[in-house]
Amino acid sequence: MRWTHISMALALGACATTVPETPATEFDLVEYYRAAEAEIRANGGMRTEYAPADAIFTRQELARNFMRIAMFDEFQTVDGRYVPNESPSNLRKFDRPVRVRVVNGGSTTIAAKNLNTQLVAQYTRRLARITGLDMALANDGERANMVVFFLNKAEQPRMARQLGRYITAPPREVEDAFANSPNDLLCGAFSLSSEPEPDSYTASVILIKSEHSPEQRSACVQEEMAQALGLTNDSALARPSIFNDDEEFAKLTVHDEFLLRILYHPRLRSGMSAAEVRRLLPAIISEIW
Repeated sequence: MRWTHISMALALGACATTVPETPATEFDLVEYYRAAEAEIRANGGMRTEYAPADAIFTRQELARNFMRIAMFDEFQTVDGRYVPNESPSNLRKFDRPVRVRVVNGGSTTIAAKNLNTQLVAQYTRRLARITGLDMALANDGERANMVVFFLNKAEQPRMARQLGRYITAPPREVEDAFANSPNDLLCGAFSLSSEPEPDSYTASVILIKSEHSPEQRSACVQEEMAQALGLTNDSALARPSIFNDDEEFAKLTVHDEFLLRILYHPRLRSGMSAAEVRRLLPAIISEIW
């Protein structure tokens, strides 16, 4: 299989001055992420309200945010590596059933494995309800096309070499992103499409760092699984939203549910241009508001 497009969504961590810049060991990374999370919380981040009273938005703002988040790519590949470079795109999403599998690294404790699976299972059911997409955990022996990996730093290079067990012919860029994930990358999602439908996703892989606290792992699950469905960009104007690099919100909000419902509305089709989507948004938002 030849992949024709890779959409990428990354969550980058804000780092406190007390956090070591280049932690060398797994233990150091636990401390590193704990300090980063503490700073985010100290600055008012990691909020969990569904519909906060201090973040009211209008239909016009919702339409603006959808265009910025769904119709732009946040990253591009340059010389086999991902670099920040926002660029316009066609509408992209899954047009087939999504089967989700959780893969834990070998060092993951039983308690953490149970929690990781629970987080993904609950959120999968929620995303299915919101979007109307046929989306569920993969049964034993069933081929998954969305794989959520929970890995520590030592496990990531090994898994990069084994990605072919989970997706067909993984692109070199994705293998490299797994093997050489920088410490300030909290988590990431990679959605793939192939000929002859370059705007219709066929698979996604998601990387979540095992060194995170349960709360941060949950935040990564919520953001990256939603972005893997086609909300690939972030916007500084989107509020209340997890699709904003300011880390103010850690859980899917009412605003974000609207974005997903718009994305998977039957009138929007994979491959639509920005102009086509923009013309349809007022009627769609009036219908679901």
